[in-house]
Amino acid sequence: MTLDRRSVLRSTAQLAALAAAGGLLSDCGPKAAPAQQSIPADPSVPARPFTPAAPAPAAAGHPADPLFGASPAGHATEGATAHPFAPGGPSASPSSQPTQPTQPSPAGQPSQPPLAPGTPVQVVNGPRTRPQVALTFHGQGDPDLATALLETAEQHGARLTVLAVGTWLDEQPQMAKRVLDGGHELGNHTLNHLDINGLPPERAFQEISGCADRLRALTGSTGRWFRPSAAQFASDEVLRQARLVGYQYCLSYDLDPIDYSDPGADAVEDRVLDTIRAGSIVALHMGHPGTLEALPAILDGLADRGLTAVTASRLCS
Repeated sequence: MTLDRRSVLRSTAQLAALAAAGGLLSDCGPKAAPAQQSIPADPSVPARPFTPAAPAPAAAGHPADPLFGASPAGHATEGATAHPFAPGGPSASPSSQPTQPTQPSPAGQPSQPPLAPGTPVQVVNGPRTRPQVALTFHGQGDPDLATALLETAEQHGARLTVLAVGTWLDEQPQMAKRVLDGGHELGNHTLNHLDINGLPPERAFQEISGCADRLRALTGSTGRWFRPSAAQFASDEVLRQARLVGYQYCLSYDLDPIDYSDPGADAVEDRVLDTIRAGSIVALHMGHPGTLEALPAILDGLADRGLTAVTASRLCS
C-alpha cells in the first residue's frame, strides 16, 4: 500500500474514531463524551511481551487433521505459525453432546454454514487451502466505536465474529442486534472476562452460562462459539464446563496484534498484515480507537493479498 493511500485511509478512520468517541463535539465542553479508556488488565494475568512464541506441541492421542493440525490438548493449530505473539489477553474488571456439523445455527442468529467434518473442539485457525480469514473481536467498550467498526467492515464487504462479554451486553443490549443485523456472528466471551482457566469449575460454569443466558435472552440463541477469557487456549476443565453449557467448539486464534495495549493504528495494521495468511483467525478488540483506525487499511491489505474476511463459521465450513 502506498503512503498516500495509507494516509487517506488513516485520516478517514481517525475522523470516524473521533466522531464515535465524541472528539468532534463543539467546544469540547462539559457535555463532550469522555475519552475511551483501555480495558484494565487483570493483575493475576502476566503481561505479554510482543515477541514470537514457540509453536505448541501436539498432544498425544490426537492425530493431526490435514487442514487444521493439532495444538495443546489436541486442539486445532497449524504448525509453527500458531500465535506469532505471546498468548493470553487483557481482563476486564469483574462485575457484581457433540453438535452435529450439519445442524443449522439456532434461531436468532443468521444462518451459518455447517462446520467441516473433523473440525476440532478448539479451533486455532481455519483451513489454509482457501483465501479466507476470520477477524474476531472481543465485544466490549464504547458502543459508538463498536458501531463505527461494524460499519467500516460492512462497507468493505467483510463479516466479523464478535465474542461478547456478558456485562457489556447488560450495559449495551442493543449491540447484540446490531452485530447480527450486519451479517456478523455473535458468540460468548464469558460474563465478566476473568482469568477463566484459574477459576474453580463451578465458577467457570457460571461465567460461561451467564453470558450464554444473556445471548439467548437477546437473540434467541447462545451462538456457536465460546472463547475463553484472559487465555488463548481453554483448559480441559473449561472445555468440559463449556460443553455442559452447550458449546462444543472453542474459538481460539493464531494471530494476536495485542491491539488492546493501544500501540497505535500503524502498529496494529503492520502486526496483522505482516503475519496473516489464509486460514488465520485474528484476535482484535472493540472499544479501541487505534483498532478502528487500522481496520480500513487492514481490509484493503487483505484484498491486495487476495484474502476475504468472513465469519469464523464460514471459515471453518
